[in-house]
Amino acid sequence: MDDHNGGSDTNILVAVDAENDYIYGVSIPRDTKAVINGKNHKINFAYNSGGTALLAETISQQLGIPVDFTVTVDLDGFAALVNAIGGVDFEVPISMNYDDPYQDLHIHFSAGMQHLSGAEALKVVRFRHNNDGSGYGSEDIGRMQTQQNFLKAVAQQTLTLSNVDKVGEFAKIFQQYVDTDLSLGNLAWLGKEAISMGVDKISFSTLPNEWRSPYIYLDPDATLELVNQYLNPYVEDRTMEDLDIPS
Repeated sequence: MDDHNGGSDTNILVAVDAENDYIYGVSIPRDTKAVINGKNHKINFAYNSGGTALLAETISQQLGIPVDFTVTVDLDGFAALVNAIGGVDFEVPISMNYDDPYQDLHIHFSAGMQHLSGAEALKVVRFRHNNDGSGYGSEDIGRMQTQQNFLKAVAQQTLTLSNVDKVGEFAKIFQQYVDTDLSLGNLAWLGKEAISMGVDKISFSTLPNEWRSPYIYLDPDATLELVNQYLNPYVEDRTMEDLDIPS
C-alpha cells in the first residue's frame, strides 16, 4: 500500500498454491533492513526509490524466490475498494483514540464488532498508537496483525459460494482501484481459486524478526523455514545461500 509519502506503508507477499489448496500471505515489516542501491535502508524506501519493480526485486533478493506479479493500492483506492463491496464487518481489536492535525487524521473507535466504511477501515488499518502512547504494545507488529485480520474478514465476506457469479465483477472493481500487472483473467482465476479453496485455507503471518533500532532484522533460520514451507515455488528447498538477509 502506497502511503502518499513516497514509501510503501504495508508490504504483503502472497503465495497461491493451487496444487496444495492454500493461499498464504506474509507481512514484511516496513522497517526491515534492506540493501537498496548499495546502501542500508528500511525496505519501504525501495518503493520510494524505484517503485514496485525495485520493491519486488528487493524482496526477491532477500527471500531467494521470484515475485511474479505486483499489486499497488494507494490510500484512496483502499477506501474505494472497501466501499465497492459494501463495507466490511470487522472486530476492532482495541479501543483507538488518535489525532494527527497535520494529516487531518482522527481515529476514534471502540473495541468490538463494527461495520466499517472504506474511510473507517482505512483509519483502523493505519492505527499505530493512542494519543497517550498506549495501544498495541508493539506498534507496527500489532498493526500488521490487524491488517491481516481485516483482509481475512474481507475474504470471509466476499469469497463465498453465493458470490461465485460475481467474481468477474469483483475483479473489475479490484482492477479499477489498483495498479497491477495481473490481467482481468488472472484476477478472475484467483477469485475462483480462492472460493473453491475456502476461507479456512487462507492464512497470514509476519516474517520472523527482531527489533534493533533503527531497523527490524529478519531471523535468517526462521525465515528460511517459512520460505520453504509456504512461499518457495521450486521443487528443491531454498538454502541459506539463496537468501540475502542483511545482518
